[in-house]
This record gives sequence, structure tokens and C-alpha cells, in this order.
Amino acid sequence: MPKKPWITALFLAVSLSSGSATAADAAPLAFPGAVGPAAETPGGRGGQILRVTTLAPDGPGSLKAAIDTPGPRIIVFEVGGVIDMGRRAIEITHPFLTIAGQTAPGPGITLIRTGIDVKTHDVVMRHLRVYTGVDGQPKRSGWEADTFSTVAAHNVIVDHCTLMWGIDENMSASGPRFTGKSVEDWRKGTSRNITFSNNLAAEGLADASHPKGEHSKGSLIHDNATGIVFYRNVWAHNVERNPLIKGGGQALMINNLIYNPQHRAVHYNLMNLEWVGHDYVTGQITAVGNVMRGGNDTDAGLPFLMLGGDGDLEYYGKDNLAVDRHGQPLPEFGRYGETQAKLIRARAPLAPVGGYTILPVRDVETSVLATAGARPWARDAEEIRVLFFVAEGRGDVIDDEKEVSDYPKVKEVRAPFVASDWDLATMEPKSGRYPGQTAPLPQENLSARDRASRTAN
Repeated sequence: MPKKPWITALFLAVSLSSGSATAADAAPLAFPGAVGPAAETPGGRGGQILRVTTLAPDGPGSLKAAIDTPGPRIIVFEVGGVIDMGRRAIEITHPFLTIAGQTAPGPGITLIRTGIDVKTHDVVMRHLRVYTGVDGQPKRSGWEADTFSTVAAHNVIVDHCTLMWGIDENMSASGPRFTGKSVEDWRKGTSRNITFSNNLAAEGLADASHPKGEHSKGSLIHDNATGIVFYRNVWAHNVERNPLIKGGGQALMINNLIYNPQHRAVHYNLMNLEWVGHDYVTGQITAVGNVMRGGNDTDAGLPFLMLGGDGDLEYYGKDNLAVDRHGQPLPEFGRYGETQAKLIRARAPLAPVGGYTILPVRDVETSVLATAGARPWARDAEEIRVLFFVAEGRGDVIDDEKEVSDYPKVKEVRAPFVASDWDLATMEPKSGRYPGQTAPLPQENLSARDRASRTAN
């Protein structure tokens, strides 16, 4: 019997991680399967255990209070449900933090009416849902939160999170363009060494409350950001920036799925107006084994990679697949600016690709649809809807979360966090099963009617 690609991927990832972690000259990984330049961040390892005991937006026992606590810390959850932040963003400013959403009971933790900005270093965030949403705000009225972004941060891993309904980007790495006098200074002064792995970044809101108007964006990698890794993520129903790499940025993309991009999938743009008085820096993108599938909104003939602006891009691509909604091939490369910018094709990867489990491109879709997003062993209704629509070739770009659903309303669930049940160095369960997991991954999610119709009498 042939191996299923998602099983192969998970087995190989754990095998590689274990080998790396036990090597004499290697620091331990943040968790089994961690990849990229940030893979060895300790996060909050060895710090105090902070227990979230309330779904209140702030105050004693809240997630915000735990985030705002200085010093190394691991945040665990003794409550599951929805935390409503009331259109207030969450800022992470103290380093050495692990947010272990996998420890939450029941439905897990979903944050609504908010976004998260990481403005520090050595942060690991796993198994959270963040649903920003327009929340009834008038069009172009100014509510413009990213669902998740790093801001001049470094050594950050965002893994197995669901990031949806962003007013700006859903999943980004940002910061100032020019800090200091040299390119080295610029790169140190902005986001660097950031890994986005196994995430679902979907349904960036188009014509919503962002003051610039249309702003359905997947991921922005800001000018001069380096060490940025996208590994096994799903982007779905974002008009553009799937992702966008800005001037001088460096990104590695392995085994991601891009579905229903409207005007642009992957693109690079160094804008002259943003670089006045500074010498241009050539950007770099390495893309291996990625899939782009057109959907209901995708422009006819949309290329996998587009070049805009004035700056040159070094590009290495291997085993990438781009097709329209009918499975017909799409171009690899196109332009949206008639400038002197050049695409410089590299003969070898521009970023290290060792230590990654790289699936053949035809196995990618099956694998990531089974594993991407928060708590894939117990998905919520929005994740099921989006991922099933991707699999079925359905779904659209939206302006308002109410076009497809609404903020989730789930019953609060409580259960104690038992430290002895967990490997506190990696925040993985010693039993191999997570709270609320009743069967091996992946699981089909059925409605009550479906379950009844498929049960033998």
C-alpha cells in the first residue's frame, strides 16, 4: 500500500528533527519539525509556566496579562473558547515566549476582532486562531489591523495557526526599511529569521475598512527582511501578496499551496519612491515544490511569479506547479511594471534547503490540506469550510466576514493543565495525542446529518 503524502511528510519531519536535535554540534529545536533560521529559538523554554484561566481580553489570568509578563515564559491554557479583543491589537514586546495553543481544551483558542504584532525576539506561537474581521466598520474608516505581523522582530516561529479576515495582511514580516548606514544595518533593523509553517492564511478582506480601499493581502515581507521561510502553508482567497517580497528581501518558499489569488500570486517589488536616496539591493526568492491553483477570482493567464518596481530579483525555482481552475498550465513569470528591473535566474538555491522535507509537487496539496492551520485534529467550522472549498475548487474573495460566516460563538470549556503530561522543552504531549484529539490525523469532519446518513443501521 503506498504511503499517504501527509503521513510521509509528518514522519520525515519528525525524523529529521530528532536527528538534528541529537547531533552533538546542534542546539535543540524549538519543537519537532521546526525549520528555518529560527528553528533553534528557545522561545520560553525553561521559563515560568503561565496559565490562562479566563477568556476575558485582559486582567488576571488572561492571555494578554501572560503576554505582557516579562521574562522567559510558556503560556498554557486551562480554558478553551473565544477571546474577544474588541478591535484592540495585541503587542508582544517581551522576548523569550512560547504560546502553546495546543494545550487548550475543547475547541482551542480563537481570538477575534484583533491582530497580533510581535515586536521582540525569540517567540514561538502555535495552534492559535486569529479572526480579525471588519466588525461592521464603515468602508475606509481606518480599522486596518494585520491578523499577524512581526515588526522588526527576529527568531520567531509561527506554526499551525489559522489567520483569517485580515484588514491589512493576514501573515507578514515587517519593520523599518533603513536603520543605520549599511545594508547589514538595514537587515539587522528589520524583521529577520522568521518561519511561517503549516499555517492557513485566508480570506483577506478586500473592500473593507482599510483607508487605502481594496486591501485583501496574504503576506508582506518588507524591504530588507531576510531569513524568511514559508513552509507548508495555505494561502486562499487573497487578492494579492501570496506572498509579496519587497526590495532587498530574501525568502524561501517550500511546499506551499496558493489557491484563488486574484491579481497576483508570488511577487517582488522594490519601489523607487520608497528607496529615494538609497542604493538598490537585489532581492532573492527560492521557491521549491509549490502549487498555485486558480479559482473563481483568478485573472486569466496569471503567472506564478510577477516582477514589479525598479529593483532586480534573483530567483531560483524548481518543481513548482501553476494551473488555472481547469487544470490548464499558467505562466511561470510575468511583469506588472515596464521598468529596468531584471529577473536573474539562479542555478542553485539562494537559501539553504537542507533539513526540510520536500515533497514532490503532486503530493503537496493532499499533504497541506490535511495538516495546515490550528489544531488540525479538531478544526473549527471556518477552517473546514475554507479547506474543503480549496479541495473542491470553490470559494471567493470577500469584503466582509459576514459574506461567508460570522465571528464564532462556542461554549467555554475548562480543563487543568497537567505539566507532567507534556514535554516542557518542546510543548508536545508525551502521549502523542493532543487535547480533544480522538483519532489519528487527518480526520474527516462531518455534520450531524452526514454522520447519521453514513452510519449503518
